[in-house]
Amino acid sequence: MNLIFLLFSPPRIKEEMDDDGYYREDYKPLKRPREDDDVDYKPKKIKTEDIKKSKKRKQEEEEDFRPKKIKSKDKKLPEGDLKKKKTKKEEEQKWKWWEEERYPEGIKWKFLEHKGPVFAPPYEPLPENVKFYYEGKVMKLSPKAEEVATFFAKMLDHEYTTKDIFRKNFFKDWRKEMTPEEKSTITSLSKCDFTHMSQYFKAQSEARKQMTKEEKQKIKEENERLLKEYGYCVMDNHKERIANFKIEPPGLFRGRGNHPKMGMLKRRIMPEDIIINCSKDSKVPPPPPGHKWKEVRHDNKVTWLVSWTENIQGSIKYIMLNPSSRIKGEKDWQKYETARRLKKCVDRIRNQYREDWKSKEMRVRQRAVALYFIDKLALRAGNEKEEGETADTVGCCSLRVEHINLHPELDGQEYVVEFDFLGKDSIRYYNKVPVEKRVFKNLQLFMENKQPEDDLFDRLNTSILNKHLQDLMEGLTAKVFRTYNASITLQQQLKELTTPDDNIPAKILSYNRANRAVAILCNHQRAPPKTFEKSMMNLQSKIDAKKDQLADAKRELKSAKADAKIRRDEKSKKSVIQTAIRIPLTWKSVESKKKAVQRIEEQLMKLEVQATDREENKQIALGTSKLNYLDPRISVAWCKKFGIPIEKIYNKTQREKFAWAIDMADEDFEF
Repeated sequence: MNLIFLLFSPPRIKEEMDDDGYYREDYKPLKRPREDDDVDYKPKKIKTEDIKKSKKRKQEEEEDFRPKKIKSKDKKLPEGDLKKKKTKKEEEQKWKWWEEERYPEGIKWKFLEHKGPVFAPPYEPLPENVKFYYEGKVMKLSPKAEEVATFFAKMLDHEYTTKDIFRKNFFKDWRKEMTPEEKSTITSLSKCDFTHMSQYFKAQSEARKQMTKEEKQKIKEENERLLKEYGYCVMDNHKERIANFKIEPPGLFRGRGNHPKMGMLKRRIMPEDIIINCSKDSKVPPPPPGHKWKEVRHDNKVTWLVSWTENIQGSIKYIMLNPSSRIKGEKDWQKYETARRLKKCVDRIRNQYREDWKSKEMRVRQRAVALYFIDKLALRAGNEKEEGETADTVGCCSLRVEHINLHPELDGQEYVVEFDFLGKDSIRYYNKVPVEKRVFKNLQLFMENKQPEDDLFDRLNTSILNKHLQDLMEGLTAKVFRTYNASITLQQQLKELTTPDDNIPAKILSYNRANRAVAILCNHQRAPPKTFEKSMMNLQSKIDAKKDQLADAKRELKSAKADAKIRRDEKSKKSVIQTAIRIPLTWKSVESKKKAVQRIEEQLMKLEVQATDREENKQIALGTSKLNYLDPRISVAWCKKFGIPIEKIYNKTQREKFAWAIDMADEDFEF
């Protein structure tokens, strides 16, 4: 295994865009089954034919293949065995790209062909009986104005529509879609009545829930047709799954937290906005009739298939491959290998930034303290942005004086820094951390003669920090520290928390607790699910019922033991033959009762472990770190070492995403 790893070490892959936000969809590789695999499904006489004749008839036989042939040939095989055979065959087809030679630096593919994106369906006007009211009077809206009005109506019961900034932005953009007559009439949002429209959409939603099985099947078939036609591309002779081939429909921008642009209109994306990327020798996807693409490119140094610029923040959106694809897998593999390289030099880097705390240059001190926080607390670096363009979120480099409080002594600890700010996605970061004395003194120095709104690190920005990190180690960024600390924490926690003698549910609880430690480090929070209390009550009811069942089983066991004792006491009064018959029967009864008690005890423990796990995970999001910051080979090695099925840790989609790690890591893998 080590030899394979050395031979196929991945290349350094440059970052193109954030990987967050891809849909997790199933992936089905194209790779055809080997001819040997097809032997079981072909008539025996093919084996006696010469090679040329076999090749000539091969395609005809595959086209003429019918299920009835399987029945005639495999009459003795149960249906379950056929399914297992099919599953095994599909597993053998998977493309092990990690065993192939890597492309030269910068080259992502040699051939790329796809069908382009699926656009949002055109707007369908509301029925005549659905009315919009202005100042209590019915008003017929033009199609463009009506469509934008429906976006607001669909959100009428949402908290967003009560926020002033949302309402202000919506009304401003809505008026841009109105006719001159509508603009002169509709001058105040508070005089608009969307209630009737809102009720219509609620009724539509209920109708969808009440659809018949046949209606649901029809929709499912249409989605499958779209997936089959647009959801795959051919990249370097392999069929790869596309992640998000459907373009988002128009609507109202929500943003995270109190975003200043919430409520603005997300415009409909048209073919004229779209840039197509494919290879020169491929068939360029045709645009919808009457339209043309903005541009067609043939750039094999990027991984996206389609791109466009959205109108709210001017950011570029992409259609890319599914996380289980070769390109995504290589990028993940490279990311974790870079973090493993940091492990070899992290002590040197830490010693250096400790020395820099004493530097005579203020910029060096600030850089060193910021790097300490990025390393110790897994803070994000924080990207520079235009004021007022996004929500007031910050990272390490953009912290302001108002975001920290210094406590020489707090809760029995010395030199405590209290952090309180909004991080990525407007998630609050609140933490009280004891730091080293020199860090504390430096922070006092950085805060001198500054106002609360002033920058804490006024001599530092992300560009300066990243340049310094590159000098420390090739490929090093603040995110690499985050990945390194997350992965090393998981590995250490698994070693400490896993007890080899525990059963599988207890070991999985240990795994989740190790994962939780990482999620807390990375501040991966979530709001408790709305159904949390109800689901916990249901789970507690199951636990109570299981306890009652256990009490009954124990009483039955006690009764069986007492009965066995009475029968033994009667031994002297009975004949030898009678005893030989009854004693084993009594013993068998006691043993079966014991097994029943043990089985119920295991079921009860499993439910209690589940309840503990659910309660501890109430406000922690485990998925983000598991999918983006934890080297999957650590989890795979742990599973193999302690006999845990991989399915208990990764679901089907995740197993496809991390197929390279599952195949590559053995139980002795060390991050």
